[in-house]
Parts: sequence; C-alpha cells; structure tokens
Amino acid sequence: MRTISGFLLDVDGVLHIDGEPIPGAVQAVLELRARGIPFVLLTNTTIRTRRQLGALLRELGFPVADDEIVTAGAATAAYLRAHYPGEPCYLLVDGDVQEEFAGIPLVEDDSATVVVFGGAGPVYSYDRLNRAFRLLLRGAHFVAMHRNLVWDRRDGPALDTGAFLLGLEAALGRQAHLVGKPSPDFFRAGLERLGLSPERVAVVGDSLAADILPARQLGMTGVLVQTGRFRPNDLELGRPDALLPSIAELPSWLSRAS
Repeated sequence: MRTISGFLLDVDGVLHIDGEPIPGAVQAVLELRARGIPFVLLTNTTIRTRRQLGALLRELGFPVADDEIVTAGAATAAYLRAHYPGEPCYLLVDGDVQEEFAGIPLVEDDSATVVVFGGAGPVYSYDRLNRAFRLLLRGAHFVAMHRNLVWDRRDGPALDTGAFLLGLEAALGRQAHLVGKPSPDFFRAGLERLGLSPERVAVVGDSLAADILPARQLGMTGVLVQTGRFRPNDLELGRPDALLPSIAELPSWLSRAS
C-alpha cells in the first residue's frame, strides 16, 4: 500500500446530501485536520460558488476554508476566460454562480457565441434548452461544467446535466467540452492546489466512473464510498483500491494502510 499524504475529497454524496451531513463525515474530516493531513475538496457542484459552498460546509461543522475548494463552476469560468475571452455566454445553471463568472458577458439572447451547461434544475425549461440548441446549431461553442446523470437530494435522486447533454449531443452530432469530473484536467487542478504528486494522493468519491477510475488513470489511489450516487452494480465497471461504507471509515482505513 502506498503512503497517502493527502486527499482529494468529493463533496455531494460523500460529505453531505442536499445539506444533510453523511453520518460520521464531519468527524472524519476533523480527524484528517487533527492529523495534519492536507485535503482539497474537488466537486462538480455548480449551484454554489466556492464562498457559498464553504459557508454551508462550515455551518454543517466541516473545518474547511474557501481556498481548499475546487468547483466545476469556478473551473469553467477560468476556462472561458482563457479560451473565449470577452465572448458573450449563454449560461444554463440552477443556482446563483454569477460571482464566479465576474467579467464574463452573460446574455439571454441570440448574440451568445458560447453555450455553457451547469447543474440542472427548473432553469432547464424547454424554451431555454431549445434556445441553447439553436445557438449551438449556428456554431456556438459547447461547454459543460460536468456531465453527471443524476444527483442526490433529500427527497431522492434527480436528473442532472448529463441526461440533457446526451440528447443535445445526439441532436447536434457533436460533444460538449467537459471541464469538471471526470476530466483529467480537473483532477490535475486539485493536485496542483494540494501540492503533492499523484502517487501520494487518494481520491475519495461516490462514483466509480466520475471519481475513482479517472483518479487511478492519473496514478492516484481511488477510495470508493457506498453513499450518495454509489450503486452495487457500479462495481461492474472496475474495482477501486478501497471500498468503504462511508467516509466515516476513512481515518481507520488510513491507519491500517499506513
């Protein structure tokens, strides 16, 4: 077993579900902090800014700072600034993330040359999806913060961005550029923030496809938790390095692995 010196932690389904902490999750993160083990939260969350997510997690009891959070929303805004500076953007995302998109022209008309999909919700109305479709048909750039098919809420699973992207991509005959997980660049951004080499880092997530397999391809250890989006048939896709009931077991697993 490798020596693990730091962690990239998923958030939704690993630390909390729709604002309800996973039992034992707060204590596990507190234990990492007490041991002096660095971590970065690497999340496809797009409905909150890093500041908003940090505030929520601290309210729930997690000892995290805003600069320890990497979100797909913030990464997408950085991607747009780097690749399409000044271009008008048509943004579909449930939640108020405009703070992350400061300086990027956000428009609601046909002048948009970039179409960006974030987390799904009521904003994904037929009229807005059809406007996005027509913009893309005319050649607008196609960008997705993530392509999660579902996300977990307190009232049960809900359709997410990926379910809509599949239909749009089929209708358009082209795929969106992916910024968040499972994009390798997104994991590299987390590694850069952590400041550790891949072989010294473990990724903790609830999705084999979005969290564990991409992490292992980059040389990291993959720890799959059986909460959130985890389903037993996920294991048909491959095997993680460790399978835990929840993140509550992470400190004891780390002690055994050391």
